[in-house]
Amino acid sequence: MEPMERLGVGIGWRPEIADAIGDPAALPGLDWVEVVAENIHPDRLPEALLRLRERGTTVVPHGVALGLGGAERPDPARLRALAERAEALDAPLVSEHIAFVRAGGPGTGVAGMEAGHLLPVPRTGDALDVLCENVRIAQDALPVPLAVENIAALVNWPDEDMTEGAFLAELVERTGVRLLIDVANLHTNHVNRGEDPATALAELPLEALAYVHVAGGVERDGVWHDSHAHPVTRPVLDVLAELCARTTPPGVLLERDEDFPHPAELAAELDTIRATLRETAHHA
Repeated sequence: MEPMERLGVGIGWRPEIADAIGDPAALPGLDWVEVVAENIHPDRLPEALLRLRERGTTVVPHGVALGLGGAERPDPARLRALAERAEALDAPLVSEHIAFVRAGGPGTGVAGMEAGHLLPVPRTGDALDVLCENVRIAQDALPVPLAVENIAALVNWPDEDMTEGAFLAELVERTGVRLLIDVANLHTNHVNRGEDPATALAELPLEALAYVHVAGGVERDGVWHDSHAHPVTRPVLDVLAELCARTTPPGVLLERDEDFPHPAELAAELDTIRATLRETAHHA
């Protein structure tokens, strides 16, 4: 597998913080951004994103609606749309989630329904077969490499017979897809599902790592909520450090989707991520 492009440390681009992202004084040292693919149109890119591209900042489209883990094959129109965004942004890759997001529709006898949420794929051989075929279809339709992200979940499906690490390792072996590892989601699954992040990382084919997500959350009544609306916590940074002790990630990205703080707080979180990378690299 060819080495991935070095991305550096970045942040999720959102309109609410576009001014700060575009201001080197507000968020110094920002290497790249990721944008939700469904929130932009290739023919009407936001001016703030265009200015970033003109400055040479890498922009990666991050899809949320393909539903690669669903029983239906990926919608060709959605794949074309994702490909168009990759080309419009001159992106080195695109990313999506290992999840299903809809069910029903033609041929099922029930009306189609959108979940409005990323739902976990059962870690079974049958589900893996479907996911692999859907990933191959997506790869064939996209002009750049695809990376797929592990998601957070509250519960396990019945009859699961694979760990998350083993499931992802076989997916990579069978499709050659890249991995987007969300360390906050690994922490979420530790709290909510009793899964050890270190065990998952030990099973992953880290040579397939494209980049890493880091995000904040909050614990309420013993349940971890992957809110993307709170500061990044030390346990999540510890999972990042565990990953970095095993490999040097090509890129690390901070996600924030709600309750946006002052840019100085975002800059401090980015600095903490950079410090974690430096300290772990020093001891690796």
